[in-house]
Amino acid sequence: MEILTLEVAVPKDLFAALGVSRPQAAEQLKEFSIVGLYREQRISAGKAAELLGLNLGEFVRLLARKEVPYFDYSAEDLATEFRTVAAWKLKDDPA
Repeated sequence: MEILTLEVAVPKDLFAALGVSRPQAAEQLKEFSIVGLYREQRISAGKAAELLGLNLGEFVRLLARKEVPYFDYSAEDLATEFRTVAAWKLKDDPA
């Protein structure tokens, strides 16, 4: 993966709120950005994991720690998924 280095100015209050060293702050801001892009559905979970140097399971655990849903279904979407699976089971059940 090709890397681009950016110099980003941040308010001192933001840096202080992170409570970490400069290199750690850069990593945290990168993580926040990638998770934010994932939440906005601008990148996939696989791409987000890749950008963070994680496998998919590690990325899902990161999302859980940050209370970001991996599955973000509305009640209607979830009901549709369940109906679809139920229909597959009926179709595949020879009884």
